[in-house]
Amino acid sequence: MAERKVSLPQKALKARKRAKKKKPEFVRSESWRYIKFSKSWRRPRGLDNKMRRKIKGWPPTVSVGYKGPKAARGLHPSGYREVLVHNAEEISKIDSKTQAGRIAHTVGKKKRVQIIAEAKKRKVFILNLNLVKESAEKGEEKPEEAEEKPTEKQKKPVKKAEKPKKPRKKAKTEEGAKKE
Repeated sequence: MAERKVSLPQKALKARKRAKKKKPEFVRSESWRYIKFSKSWRRPRGLDNKMRRKIKGWPPTVSVGYKGPKAARGLHPSGYREVLVHNAEEISKIDSKTQAGRIAHTVGKKKRVQIIAEAKKRKVFILNLNLVKESAEKGEEKPEEAEEKPTEKQKKPVKKAEKPKKPRKKAKTEEGAKKE
């Protein structure tokens, strides 16, 4: 039975992918005609509007028939349901078989480390772990750079390349004008 539960979301995800390929790109009515209209979707409401009346030759409008399968709605492409996590305690509420955690963007480095440690203990999948790894690697590089920096005695004086100065024109003052 456990195998069926795992395969059901995978099947629904494939069906969602197929449905998405068939779905057209919905555009705002006459956005191709006027620059002032952006292409972002707006529902046509006019009495004589051709898109609202679904006249042949006009772009399709948004309708319920373009929905994906109910089982796939709200699923991450990996097949897990997303749960937003703000602290390590919230990891304990996640079901590791069907749900995956996403660390909130407001969480700092200290809590991120705690959340990751707790997730590893409970074998919970974290969706945005790549971002956390990058920030952790940056944090590790800083101490190494501090060790490699030479002290003031070891530093060699670096000469700056001097730019040639342009000759300036002197402004004529009242005194300068009187002398001439």
